[in-house]
Amino acid sequence: MGRRNRVAVVVLGDIGRSPRMQYHALSLARQALLDVDIVAYGGTEPHISVLEHQSIHIHRMPPWPTVPRKLPSMLRPLFLILKSIVQFLMLLWYLSVKIPAPDAFIVQNPPSVPTLVAVKWASWLRQSAFIVDWHNFGYTLLALSLGRSSLFVSIYRWIEKHYGNMAHGSLCVTRAMQHELSQNWGIKATVLYDQPPEFFQPASLEQKHNLFCRISKSLHRPYGLQDCISNGEASNGLTGPDNDPNITPFTTRVGSDIFLNQNRPALVVSSTSWTPDEDFSILLEAALMYDRRVAALLREDDTITNEVVWDSIHEGKQFLYPRLLFIITGKGPEKEKYEEKIRKLSLKRVAFRTMWLSAEDYPLLLGSADLGVCLHTSSSGLDLPMKVVDMFGCGLPVCAVSYSCIKELVDVNKNGLLFSSSSELADELMMLFEGFPERCDGLKLMRSNLMGRVSSVRWETEWEENAKPLINEVSLFCHLWCSLDHSALR
Repeated sequence: MGRRNRVAVVVLGDIGRSPRMQYHALSLARQALLDVDIVAYGGTEPHISVLEHQSIHIHRMPPWPTVPRKLPSMLRPLFLILKSIVQFLMLLWYLSVKIPAPDAFIVQNPPSVPTLVAVKWASWLRQSAFIVDWHNFGYTLLALSLGRSSLFVSIYRWIEKHYGNMAHGSLCVTRAMQHELSQNWGIKATVLYDQPPEFFQPASLEQKHNLFCRISKSLHRPYGLQDCISNGEASNGLTGPDNDPNITPFTTRVGSDIFLNQNRPALVVSSTSWTPDEDFSILLEAALMYDRRVAALLREDDTITNEVVWDSIHEGKQFLYPRLLFIITGKGPEKEKYEEKIRKLSLKRVAFRTMWLSAEDYPLLLGSADLGVCLHTSSSGLDLPMKVVDMFGCGLPVCAVSYSCIKELVDVNKNGLLFSSSSELADELMMLFEGFPERCDGLKLMRSNLMGRVSSVRWETEWEENAKPLINEVSLFCHLWCSLDHSALR
């Protein structure tokens, strides 16, 4: 059996919402010069560079329907078991019949069941290498809804560990996860840190202005009553996107020149899959605290409508605190719950928008923002939030929830800050945005530190050094082993 020069990337999920596996596919095609078959669900379009690459072939499986909300709780376990069986058969069909035989399968974990089982069987049938990319542990995610003591969680963990041990090679996302896999699972894994690809960059003024024009309708559409962004007077006379396409809440175009508005709000971005491992109540409470604390510092002045800008004298210092606009991107099961909470907030100097951006516009939003916020806590405590990696690639400082291994990514006061409560996050917002946009030295220092690393730390380099040798070694081993096995049979 000769080398096939082909690798299959397997995701039992929406490929458009699986950036790390998209980056694997791009690196396999660009750097290893291999043909790549992506087997995944559709739903969200992946990045255009994945769609347009001639060596990448996407095979979209028909989606399994979500669990009906009105399904009696007693029937839910049966529904989930049936779902796993159907997914297993569908995945095995695609991997064993529909796509050409690859040298190796690279599978995202989690989900573990039935993914690891199906990929292992397919690797045996196709005489291919079996490589697991450990993003997290599937059983810990299941435990969020069922509890660690659940029998289903115990069975899930056994399957995950058993089939994980059958892999010919493993990648993982942190040193902490590497240690856990080695000490308690008997699995030797290579750390492949998430790093931003080349299309995560700081945005130019023109890119910022064009992006804000494209999302203008969303920016001016508040939840319920008008807020400090949608209100015409609070926006310095801007009543909406139809008045003047050359003006946004953040930028103004005059002829061929584009300027940042001096009285613009500070733009804070957070991305999420709206799942239980991200408690957005922390962000909402911190926003409310910021709003109230600034109000307490603010001298009442009826001549400044809605406090577009304001100064407060405190201990002999002059303070300037901006309006804040939080843009939260992503899709997920808890989105509606938090949107309803946002509608009930009474905020004068803070506004929220939720939206879904294309794979091309999302990096531009990060590159246009002033601060990123990450609420990811990790069900296992052993993975790192990829959204922070993307923010760093765009030169964007981050405030992130503190947990066991987050310091593998966030260097406090160098590229970001950590918090453990809504009060701490509110403190950090007050500190970072004091004097915005001219002063705020702490924020500027962190951005400067990140800008020095923007071009030097990239996914392509990390993948070349850590993933490519493992994939080549494992694929070659399996090729030689299968050749010897066939010789023995003859």
